[in-house]
This record gives sequence, C-alpha cells and structure tokens, in this order.
Amino acid sequence: MRLLLILLLAWPAWANQPEPRYYQNPIIHADYADPDAIRVGTNYYLIASSFNEVPGLPLLTSTDLVHWQLVGHALPRNVPDAHYRQVQHGNGIWAPALRFHGGRFWIFYPDPDFGIYVLSATDFRGPWSPPRLLLPGKGIIDPAPFWDDDGRAWLLHGWAKSRAGFNNVLTLREMAPDVSQMLEDEGQLVVDGNRLPGFRTLEGPKLYKKDGYYYIFAPAGGVKEGWQTVFRSRQLQGPYQHRITLAQGNTDINGPHQGAWVTATDGSDWFIHFQDKGPYGRITHLEPMVWRQGWPVMGNEGEPVARHPSPSGPPSTALARGSDHFDKSLALAWQWNANPSEDWARIQAGQLHLKALAGPDNLWQVPNLLLQKFPAQAFGAEVSLMAPAQGVRRAGLLIYGSDYGWVGAEQNAKGPVLVMVLCQKAKQGCREQRWQAPFTGQVARLGVQVNAAAQVQFLANGQPLGPPFTAQPGRWIGARIGLFAQGDGQQEARFDDFSLHF
Repeated sequence: MRLLLILLLAWPAWANQPEPRYYQNPIIHADYADPDAIRVGTNYYLIASSFNEVPGLPLLTSTDLVHWQLVGHALPRNVPDAHYRQVQHGNGIWAPALRFHGGRFWIFYPDPDFGIYVLSATDFRGPWSPPRLLLPGKGIIDPAPFWDDDGRAWLLHGWAKSRAGFNNVLTLREMAPDVSQMLEDEGQLVVDGNRLPGFRTLEGPKLYKKDGYYYIFAPAGGVKEGWQTVFRSRQLQGPYQHRITLAQGNTDINGPHQGAWVTATDGSDWFIHFQDKGPYGRITHLEPMVWRQGWPVMGNEGEPVARHPSPSGPPSTALARGSDHFDKSLALAWQWNANPSEDWARIQAGQLHLKALAGPDNLWQVPNLLLQKFPAQAFGAEVSLMAPAQGVRRAGLLIYGSDYGWVGAEQNAKGPVLVMVLCQKAKQGCREQRWQAPFTGQVARLGVQVNAAAQVQFLANGQPLGPPFTAQPGRWIGARIGLFAQGDGQQEARFDDFSLHF
C-alpha cells in the first residue's frame, strides 16, 4: 500500500491530461484572401476580400480557430451598382477589416477606385447596414480601424500605386468614434517603407495595442515572395521600430502574408494569414504566436508551421463544401461574376434554371457566370445538364480563370452536341479550341477532375472529353468552378445535382 501511494504521488500531472488535438495547415484550402479575424466571447469571426464577385464579403465563424463555416455574405451587391453590373476583374472589394465595438460588428473595406466603405451589424450573420463611403479617394486601400483607450478613433490605411501613383507607406487619420465621419483630410504618414532597406509594397496593416505599445502588423514584399512585419511604438503617431516576424525561410510556404492577431479563449495568441497558391488562390494558414521582450514571435521561430497542437475550444464543423441539390435556394458558396439581375437564376422542382443571355464566345467579360472557389487541392465535380432548347446556344460546367475551359452542350444545325472548349489567355482574346461528342438522350452528366497540380480533365457521361489543361488564376483571385448559359435571352438551361467529391 505504501509503494502504491508513493507511485501515485510521483505520477506527473501531465499524465492525466488528454492528448492534444493537432491541426494541419492550411486550415482552409480555398481562396479566402486577405483574412481578418476577431474573437467575441467564445466565438471567432472571419471575413475576406471578394473583389468583383457577388455577393461580397464572405462571413465565416468558428469555435476553435481551425474549422470555419461560411454563414453568409455582408454585401449583397457591389457598389456603385451600375459600375459593377459590368465585370471588373481585380477591382471591387480589397482587403477588409473586421472589428467589434460598441456592441456592433464593423466592416471597413476598400475599393481602390472609390475609397473606404463601412457597414455594421449587431448580428454577424446580418442583416448588415448598406455600405457607406466613409473616406473617398482613389488608391486608398487596406483600412485598419482602431479605438484607443482615451475614446478617440483612428483609421490606418495603405495606398495602391496603380491608382494613387505611390505605395509602400501607411497613413493615419482620425475619425469620429461613432464612425459618422473622418476628422482629418490629409492624415499623417506614420510608416514609410521607402526608408526601410529592402522593403517594397508595404500594405495590409492591422493596428493593435498591448502593454502600452501600439503595434502595426503589416506585410511587405508582395504576396508571392513577401513577409510579415510588426512595427511598435509607445506613441500612436510613431516613430516605430520594426521586426520581420514571419517569413518563408526553409519551408514551402511562400510569402506568408497579411492577416490577423487573435487571442484565444485560453489566453494563447495566434496569427491567421494567407499564402498565394496560384490557381488555388490565397489559402488560409494559422500560426501559434508568443511574446518575447515585447515582440511577437510567429510560427516556429518566425517560419510557418505545417502541423501544430490546436487551440483550446470545442471543435467546429469543417467548412461546408459547395455541393448543391437545388432544393430551395442556391448554396452559399455560389457567387456571380458581376452584379446580377433577379431573373438570371431560379430554382424549380429541384433544378437550377439559368437564363441563357446573349454574350460573346470569350467568357472573360461575361457577367452571368455562376462560380465557386476551388474547394480543395484535388477534387472532382459533376452536374446534370438537361438537353437544351434551341434558344440555348451553349451551356455547361466551367473552370474559369485567365485560361478557361468548359464541357457542355452547344447547338449546331442538327441540335445539341457535347463539346469541350478551351480558351487560353482569355484577357488578350482567344480563339477557342473545341472537341466534340454526340449528345444522346435527354440529359448529359458533365464532370471534371482537378488533381493536386491543378490539372483539369473534363468528362461527359463518365468519359474524358478534350485534353487536360492546367487551371490558371484570375486577377488577384484563384481559378473558379461554375455553371453558365448563353443564348437568345429568353430560354433557360436546366441543371440538376451539382456534386463535389474529394
């Protein structure tokens, strides 16, 4: 008995602890670009850029910082509406900021051609207020709102050289604490990347305060080759010291780039950022973060981690993929290529009806494309297409980017035929290549396989049609998968059972 008591007393406390859960990066292998995230209570909230896609500003929630659910979009249509009824590749909603203040969620987002907009909601899922132009100006991007301890409010932002003629600097302006107006016209340059050796394209700032220091988290060096920097100062207006806190190093995670510092429910700190992965877009990573001598240390001593013990908290459900059986309404994963009209799509009797609008063969500037992000590194998709009416000139399953291809039906003099169409260098104009097969019966099962190298193979009724090709990104976004229809503007193409598999 005495020996047993000695053994029990010597048993280490950690031996009674449960085995830690581990997560694998990336936590989201989908194009949620320029993520910003916060915690409110025990829940985590994340938003991302959406550029020209509609609806915009995706809303994601989590209970563990690892698994995220898409729960909606904050912006039903891009504004100004008439401007965004035309396809605006690479324009629209750039890196947004998410904050919770005064009992409300706030989103500040930049449109590089118009300025900084703001919208808010008491419930993250909405409804959100209509966007209001808070700070007009061409080239003003990447807003970082901040409410200080003295009650004053500030907006830090970057600049887009393509519009303003300069970049690599961060500007601070005071705003009304209720966000009703800006209180400064010019603002103050607080960080000048041009004075820092090797720095270029300093952008995407986030502004925080801890232990009497103001911290600016900001990436530099470009999305593919860059790094994450942290600046700190005892004074909001500076001067700021800086350190590079996350870089590729010996890993295969290129350009670990802009994101958010989040403190978990157990007090541990984490950094969410993106990696530019070409046709897959900007995918999301999670890094542990600790503090040493007043500076954050991210990842594994400043390099991204591949695998790590998970934050505490109840596990969330994994991100829902975009399969859609067209029961009542479109799945949340779908987005249009521009602001849509109400009659572009409808659901009836378990089928999606897409209006076959007139348009050019080259789909690069076609607005009525219904698209989704690539949902994984390797995946497949299938959808059924009903034999189209004569007024439907062509319709099908699409892989869309600066190169695109599709498989589906095309009308000829004798009726519909199955085709695979390939367009390379779509922005420069392309001469479509096509491969053909008979359309037999009243329905065709269209499919696509995308492998881990983003190579695409289309299928028709289970058989390959056309050659493989490599998916390409669009303008600031990854490749997309989707559906489309073109024709006389009167008839509709009918789709059934869009299924993703992995």
